[in-house]
Order: sequence, then structure tokens, then C-alpha cells
Amino acid sequence: MPTAKRALSATLVRRGGDRLLFDCAEGTQRQLLRSDVGLVELEEIYLTHFHADHYLGLPGMFKTFSLRGREVPLRIYGPHGLGELLSSLRRIFGRLSYAVEAVELERGAVLERAGYRVETFAVEHGVTAIGYSIVEDERPGRFDVETAAALGVPDGPERGRLQGGESVTLPDGRDVTSDQVLGPARPGRKLVLSGDTGPAGSVVDASAGADVLVHEATFLADERERARETSHSTAGEAALVAREAGVRMLALTHVSTRYFGHQVVEEARELFPATEVPRDFDVIEIPFPERGSPELIRAGARTSRAAVARVAAEGEQL
Repeated sequence: MPTAKRALSATLVRRGGDRLLFDCAEGTQRQLLRSDVGLVELEEIYLTHFHADHYLGLPGMFKTFSLRGREVPLRIYGPHGLGELLSSLRRIFGRLSYAVEAVELERGAVLERAGYRVETFAVEHGVTAIGYSIVEDERPGRFDVETAAALGVPDGPERGRLQGGESVTLPDGRDVTSDQVLGPARPGRKLVLSGDTGPAGSVVDASAGADVLVHEATFLADERERARETSHSTAGEAALVAREAGVRMLALTHVSTRYFGHQVVEEARELFPATEVPRDFDVIEIPFPERGSPELIRAGARTSRAAVARVAAEGEQL
């Protein structure tokens, strides 16, 4: 249930100019409007499953977009049954000024995007449900300026082409290949969102080596049996998933109203110290691995729009 300080399930991922919304609970458009992100014209929304606390924000958002005169199509991704859900919701939101397309995904589906891919994986929630991984492509290795100079590569576009993986021909007729001036390929970033799930080996596998795992923690250890009955996780169980998967940061969400955030984080940190329980409007910045560790920024979505736009443009935020 929502509380005065914590809304329901909705996570916005920003990578460069892309905005990907994962789940769209009741009040999501209001939360976006209260943030410095604003209610942007999302092009893609990803649903983990069809319990009401993960999709009830869709009808209102659809209507708001239509009242603005939106024309760009909106694509909704989710597990099997998504088409039936949207057909039922159509009775509520009615005619729209734009097309809404339902794309049903199997576990193990891969959606290729520019510079990254979105992968789905199995979870344990007692209903048809999936989790999502966002995995960036590898990046070229570091450019060795000294080696390039020794080879006679001049400053300018030739070095840019080498850094992009191409070969160049120098004025004296010699060919220089990118592998002569680039170090080993560098990994991209990886973000995993479990959605609702009990502890599962499939989540561990999907999260292997992730920079950030966003995992539910509906209960604490005192309600372990209740967690089993409802196919949810305790904070300690989520921490064990993170530890086994070797992630860099664990972000716990879907916290029951019976607990305070500090109780949840305390239980999890006994097993996985790099755990956070984000509040509404908090932001997790994920730098490239060589630039540092993921960082939780309290109320980060309340910062100036100019700062958010600058960071997004620089590609530093996922």
C-alpha cells in the first residue's frame, strides 16, 4: 500500500536520452510530475507482472498523454497476458490520440537497443512474471596516446577513427590498426530489476556481476513464512542473492508498510554491506567501472533540471 512518504512500484532508468519506466503503479505520473524528471513522453514501459500495485498507474498516464495531444506511439512490454490486460483497461482509458502497442515477452527474450540490450529472466512469484536486465555493450579499450604518436598518427580525425575501431592509412602509406593503439575492451554497465520474487537461482544468474541489483524486500526475517506463502523475499534473502551474484550495490524496494527503511537495510547489511533502501525521488548513479562505484544520491530527482540534463547528456547515468 502507498504511505504518506512512499509510493508504489515504479522505477525510471535514464541512459543518455533514453527513459525507460519499469512498472507503473498507482500515482506514477504524479510522482514524475513532482520530480525534476517531469512527465516526459515515454516511448517504452516495461511491466514485470500484473498485480495491481504494478500497473494501476497506466490508465491515468495514458489519458494525460492523450489530453496533451500526443501522437508518438507508446510500446508496453510485459509477460504473457499483457494484451489481455490492456484490452481490459481500454474500457477505462477509452480512445487515445496515439497508438498503444503491447509486446509480450518470453523469459530469456533480448531486446537490442543502441549501445545496450534489455534482457528478461525468470523470477519466482507464483504468477506469470519476469525480471529485466539492462546490459551495455563493451566499450573500446583506452587509447594509447604515446603509442599513436610513436607510430606517426597525427592529432585529428585519424585518432578518432582508430578509437572507434577503424584502421587508418598514414600519408607515408603505412596502415595502422585500432588494436595497435587500443587497450583491452572495457565492460559496459549492468543494471538488474527483479520485480516481485522469492529468492531464486534465476535471479542470481541474471544478476551475475551487475553494478546494481534492484531487488524486492517485502518482509524481514520475522515474516519468512509469510514471504514463502506469497512468493516474496526477506531483506536477508535479497542480500544473499546479491552476495552470491557478486553485484556492486543492492537497492531494496517493495518494502512493506510494517517496516521502516532502517530496519530493512540493517538486516540486509549483515549479509551484504553494500545495500541501500532508496526513498522516493532518490537516484542511483552508475558510473563506468573504472570511474568509481555506484552512488545513492538522496532526493537526486529533486536537483535542478539543468544538472540532470547535463549528466544524462554525458552518459554518466544509468
